[in-house]
Amino acid sequence: MTTEQQQRKGIISLSINDRAALYTAYMPFVENGGIFVPTSRSYDLGDHVFLLLRLMDATDPLIATATVVWITPTGAQGNKTEGIGIRFDEGDNGATRVAIEEHLAGMLESDRATHTM
Repeated sequence: MTTEQQQRKGIISLSINDRAALYTAYMPFVENGGIFVPTSRSYDLGDHVFLLLRLMDATDPLIATATVVWITPTGAQGNKTEGIGIRFDEGDNGATRVAIEEHLAGMLESDRATHTM
């Protein structure tokens, strides 16, 4: 893989336009928060990525560095969506987690299924 391909693999752009989709993607059980990204790209646990996350009506994306901590492969049991779970890095100082949790106010205690657990 060329350096350019590695750099493109490391940049993820994700737009989430409704609270239900955000709820199913958010990973509150991960230290500093995380989010599930549907993708067919190949990643390994520990890969570092650069995330551009656009939530709801926001004009500017949230920008965060993150680490791959979860992989749901193609054909996973229970028809789970293929993709990766990424943990927001400490340099984010919780900003991305807080922004997500503000959108999910009142939903975090739900027992509805998510993309991960």
